[in-house]
Amino acid sequence: MKISKKILIIEDEKSLARALELKLTHAGFKTKVVFNGEDGIEILNKESFSLILLDLIMPKMDGFTLLAMLKVKKIKTPVIVLSNLSQEEDEKRAKEFGAKEFFIKSNTPISTIVLRVVELLK
Repeated sequence: MKISKKILIIEDEKSLARALELKLTHAGFKTKVVFNGEDGIEILNKESFSLILLDLIMPKMDGFTLLAMLKVKKIKTPVIVLSNLSQEEDEKRAKEFGAKEFFIKSNTPISTIVLRVVELLK
């Protein structure tokens, strides 16, 4: 029996977080959802995940701060950023912090994100 991969969804937009959770669970992944960066770091200190889906603009701790903390803590979990920041500098900055992918939420169907996750975690 193969162990299903775990994905941490850090997204303050609850409807989107739930939709991602449903689609990813349906695709055979285990998911955990938190709604701010602080809770995200707390969970990452205790558990390991195959992938992190990360929003950039959130309460308590933004995604850039969380990405920086992953580096400091040497947490090497791949990160896909989901953001409504559509500036190239934001994408560049996220990738400099180690994000594998950068999706603009308003332009990206959830199915596209799920397909990318499946490709990355094959």
